[in-house]
Amino acid sequence: MQDLIPLVAVSMPFIMVIAIVVVPAILKSRERREMQSTLRAAIDKGQPVPPEVIDALTRNVKVAPTSLSDMRTGIIWLAVGLGLAAFGFLVGYEEAEAFHPMLGIAVIPSVIGLAYIALSFFNPNKAKQP
Repeated sequence: MQDLIPLVAVSMPFIMVIAIVVVPAILKSRERREMQSTLRAAIDKGQPVPPEVIDALTRNVKVAPTSLSDMRTGIIWLAVGLGLAAFGFLVGYEEAEAFHPMLGIAVIPSVIGLAYIALSFFNPNKAKQP
């Protein structure tokens, strides 16, 4: 039993990623496939397609990102990076060695955020004004 604890501890982050990301994607894909087969059967029988069904199928279609959505995403990533850096600073307040690795980890989301912010200036899809 004691030998299983390290194995479970190492595998738990990977299992969590699968549980959070992969399983909902598989379930959503299955639901979409069933909806399409039902729609295909209705069309084969000559039934009219209700507008609600078409709306449900096109509801989650990805649209091209606008400059505003790129800016928002960049600000969120930059805030995550700054939060990690602040966490590293606060944790490493007593131990100077603990700050530098956390600062290195914080650079990754910060650079992603800066890249999104830069992309927002070059994105040809401008946000529509209300």
